[in-house]
Amino acid sequence: MSSVCSPKIVAESLAELWSPRVVAELDDSFVKVAKLKGTLAWHSHDEQDELFYILKGRLRIEMKAGNVELAEGDTFVVPKGVQHNPVADEECLVMLIEKKSTLHTGTVQTARTRSLEEQLRPL
Repeated sequence: MSSVCSPKIVAESLAELWSPRVVAELDDSFVKVAKLKGTLAWHSHDEQDELFYILKGRLRIEMKAGNVELAEGDTFVVPKGVQHNPVADEECLVMLIEKKSTLHTGTVQTARTRSLEEQLRPL
C-alpha cells in the first residue's frame, strides 16, 4: 500500500455507501475513505479516537453532548468512548484515520457494519 493516491478520487469511485476502504497505513493506524449518505448507527470506539476529514459535502456527527456540523475541508476527532452517529443528508466523501484495532461500528452490529477484511479489499 505504498503508492500515491487521491483519497477524494478513490472515495468518488466507491459504489457502496458506508463501506470504508483502506487507502494507506500509518504506523498503527489506517487511512480510510468512504462515500456516505443517510445514517450509520449510534456507536462508540471504547479505546480509540476517530478522525473525520470531509473531502466533499457535509456531515453531521450526532453526539449526546450536541451535534457537530462539518463541511468540506473540516476535520473533527470523536474522542474514544463517545457515542456518536454520523449522518449525511446528501452524499458526502470522507477520509478517516483510525487505529488498526478500530471496529467499524464498535460493538454495534448493523447491516452497514463492515469487517476489516471488507475494508482491506483491493480497490
